[in-house]
Amino acid sequence: METSITTLAAIIEIAVAPVFLLAGIAGFLNVMSGRLGRIVDRGRVLENEIIALENGEEKKLTQNEFETIRRRSKLINWSIAMCTASGLMVCFVVVSLFIGDYWDFEITSLIISLFVLAMIWLILALLLFLVEVQLATNNMLRPSD
Repeated sequence: METSITTLAAIIEIAVAPVFLLAGIAGFLNVMSGRLGRIVDRGRVLENEIIALENGEEKKLTQNEFETIRRRSKLINWSIAMCTASGLMVCFVVVSLFIGDYWDFEITSLIISLFVLAMIWLILALLLFLVEVQLATNNMLRPSD
């Protein structure tokens, strides 16, 4: 169980790459959280407009936009959840690197599995983010009266 400074330095060196990935994930979470905040703000404005408007074409258009906002919020919410799961998996990779070396466990398969799972979560988060952006863009480009 005795770990030398050289061994510890080697593990820290190996752990740096996942930590950079974690920094990228954190930046992505920041962007998505900002989008979610703007989506929620727009949804509140639309709710008030729907209440204030009389039945008619304008109310129907506003309700349609509100439904789009709801779909966008669900997509970005799922994207944030998957991105967070990805970040957690990366953290587990880093912890596993240290635990495996310190207690001399053979956990290579675990580390590989955690890293692959982190990448799958990140891919899914990016795909959901792409769908949300496309939904926002399509709604913005909708012809108006």
